[in-house]
Amino acid sequence: MNQNIVKRNDLLAQTVIKGLKSRNMNGYYAHDKEEALKMALEMIEEGSSVTMGGAMSAHEIGLVEALKNGNYNFIDRDAMEDKRAAMLAAYDADVFLASCNAMTQDGVLVNIDGNANRVSAIAQGPKKVLFIVGMNKICDDVDGAMKRARSVAAVTNVQRFGLSTPCTKTGTCMNCKSPDTICCQFLITRFSRHAGRINVILVNDNLGF
Repeated sequence: MNQNIVKRNDLLAQTVIKGLKSRNMNGYYAHDKEEALKMALEMIEEGSSVTMGGAMSAHEIGLVEALKNGNYNFIDRDAMEDKRAAMLAAYDADVFLASCNAMTQDGVLVNIDGNANRVSAIAQGPKKVLFIVGMNKICDDVDGAMKRARSVAAVTNVQRFGLSTPCTKTGTCMNCKSPDTICCQFLITRFSRHAGRINVILVNDNLGF
């Protein structure tokens, strides 16, 4: 990565972490994927029950593989026949892994969901929520974060899932009401009532969508 971008990310991450702290959330900064993985595993006690939504960033730093191969009760939704049971198990998990579709410089998290299992677990249920967030997802403000979530993250995900929505043809959000839309639920997390529940590892890399 270009050293000027690295320096910019180093400085911006500190601003984001201060914003998270003011919102009763914890922020951490990892200089690369390897450091992010080490930080994440230090935050998850062995023996913990862990599950997740569709957090590609957690896969990209090697966290999902480490949890599957480690001493953890990893609830793998993809491996379970009863998907609903897997989703419901998330609400009583010790740790819920997530990323966010976009995030503001002052620590507001923005997420869009189709089935709402991910955003509902972020909002309530699991004892701890651990976000893995690449610095590519940091936006100036909530308006910018919403635009990124709708026209970058959502569009890329519907293409990944092979869904049929207008944005797959235009490359940008068309504010559709298609049966295949994944933009059903919007969650803006601006404050955590429970100190220590929401933890964000910012990673000096381009992760996820």
